Amino acid sequence: MESNQHAEFTVEYVAVGPFAHGFGRSASGRPYAFRVIRRTLNVEVYRDDLDNTVPSQDDVVARAEGSITDIDLTDERSIIGLVRDMVTSAQPVDSPAGDGTTVRAFLSRISSVIDAI
Repeated sequence: MESNQHAEFTVEYVAVGPFAHGFGRSASGRPYAFRVIRRTLNVEVYRDDLDNTVPSQDDVVARAEGSITDIDLTDERSIIGLVRDMVTSAQPVDSPAGDGTTVRAFLSRISSVIDAI
């Protein structure tokens, strides 16, 4: 499944309650994850070419934070609505020049090919 072929916002998993969290894909196909910390919903959007199932902080391309005071944390639809709004308004993360992301992705892909041989 190619990430560029996604045409809609999806939520692959959501847990409700005071420690709500989950993950999915944005309308542009980028993976994202969210979680509630205290009274704030934090959303991280990751780069397209993730090479592992658990992204690191180096993989974050955009972030958003929002208050949970106006939503019901026991209602999945309420959480998803806020997450959808936050994913679309997430602000790009400044990355240091020459951070090696492209090189790391290339080396990871080569490693996968070598492992498959």
